[in-house]
Amino acid sequence: MRDILITLIIFGSLPLILRNPVNGVLMWVWISVMNPHTQSWGFAATFPFAFIVAIATLFSLASSRLPKTLPVSPITYTLIVLILWMNVTTLFAMFPETAYAQWSKVMKIMLMSLVTMMVIRTREDVHRLMWVLAMSLGYYGVKGGLFTIRSGGVDRVWGPEGTFIGDNNEIALALIMTIPLLRYLQLRSAGRWLRLGLGAAMLLSALAALGSYSRGALLAIAAMIVVMWSKSRHKLAGALLLAVLIPLALLFMPDRWGERMDSIGSYQADESAMGRINAWYMAWNLAKDRFFGGGFDIAEPRAFFLYAPDPHDIHAAHSIYFQALGEHGFVGLALYLLLLGLTWRSAAWIARHSLGRPELEWAQQLATMIQASFVGFAVGGAFLSLLYFDVPYYLMAVIIATRVLVAKRQHAARYAVQGELESRHPVVRQP
Repeated sequence: MRDILITLIIFGSLPLILRNPVNGVLMWVWISVMNPHTQSWGFAATFPFAFIVAIATLFSLASSRLPKTLPVSPITYTLIVLILWMNVTTLFAMFPETAYAQWSKVMKIMLMSLVTMMVIRTREDVHRLMWVLAMSLGYYGVKGGLFTIRSGGVDRVWGPEGTFIGDNNEIALALIMTIPLLRYLQLRSAGRWLRLGLGAAMLLSALAALGSYSRGALLAIAAMIVVMWSKSRHKLAGALLLAVLIPLALLFMPDRWGERMDSIGSYQADESAMGRINAWYMAWNLAKDRFFGGGFDIAEPRAFFLYAPDPHDIHAAHSIYFQALGEHGFVGLALYLLLLGLTWRSAAWIARHSLGRPELEWAQQLATMIQASFVGFAVGGAFLSLLYFDVPYYLMAVIIATRVLVAKRQHAARYAVQGELESRHPVVRQP
C-alpha cells in the first residue's frame, strides 16, 4: 500500500513539475531529504524516483520562461568554485574507482542544489521550500520522539536506512537543524492548532535527538538552543521555558543515557572517540603531503597505513571539516569554510536590514532561524561525515533568494522616498 501511495504521489506530480520547475525542485527536495521510498517494503524502495523527478525538473526548467541564470551572490560563486575544485581533486584521487562512484553521487546533489538556487526566487517559493524541508525531517522527529517516549529512552532512535541520515548520530543532527525551521514556520502560522502542532513537533524532535544517544548531538542542540534564545524577543519567557523543559527531558532519559553523555569528558578511554581522532590525524597528514587531498572516499587501509598514527584503526572522517581536508586538501577546506561564513554573513545582513520593518519581519525571522540551524550543523558536523548532506545547500538557496528579495524591497522603498521628495520639492531647471 505504501509503495502504491508513494508511486501515485510522485508520478502524479509530473504534470505539475512540467508546468513549473519550482514544483520539481520541491518534489526533489522531498525525495532527497525525507527519502519516502525507504518507508515502503516493496518495489518503491529501489525505484529510481529521484532520477525521474530530476530529469522532469531539468526539462521543465529548459522549456520554461523562468530566468536560466544563477543569482548573483558570493555564496553561488564560492559553491561553483568548490564544485570545480572537487572535480580537480577527483582527477588526483588516491582510490579512483571508489572516488568516481562517490563523485557521481555528489555531483548530482550539487547540480540540483544549483538548480534550486536558480528557481527559488519569490517569497512564496521560499516559504514552500521551508515547509518541505521542515516536514520532511519533522516526520522523523515526531516519529522518533514518540518512539523515545514509548521505550522510556532505552532504545536508540535511528534514521531511514541507506540514506545520509540513517545513522543515529546523523538523524540527531538533522533533527537539531530542523527545530529552528519548525520555529520559523510556527512564527509565520496564524492558526492556533497549527502553531501548537509545530510546537509539539519541535519538542518531539528534540526528544528524538536525545534518544539517539549521540554525544555530538548533545553539544549541537545546546549550541542551537543558545542561539535561538539569544535571537528571541522574549528572552525571559524563553529562559523560564527552557529552565522547565530541559531538566524534565534530562530526567526522563535513563541512567545508561547519562553514562554515555558523561563519557564526553573521558574521551581518551572511548574507542569510538579515539578512532575519530586517529582519522583526523590521518586527514591532516594526508593533506600536508598531497596538495589536492586524497579525493572522495579515503577511508581505506592504504591511506591509514601511510598517514594515520594507528594504521589498523580505520574510520571515516566523522567530521565535515576533516572530511573536506582529507578529501580535497587545504584549498577544499578553505572554500568550504568560506561558503559557511558567507552564508552566515548573508543571513546576518538579512536580519540587520529587516529589523524593525513589519513588511520584512518574515525575512528577519527566517534568517535568524537559519543561523541557529547552521550553528547546530557546524557544531554537530564537527563529529560527523556529512560534508555532502544536501539540507545545508538548500538552506543556502533560501538565504540567497531572501537576500535578493530584501534588497529589492529596500531599493523600491528608497525610490519611493526619492520620488516623494521630488514631488514636494520639484527641481526648477534653468533655461
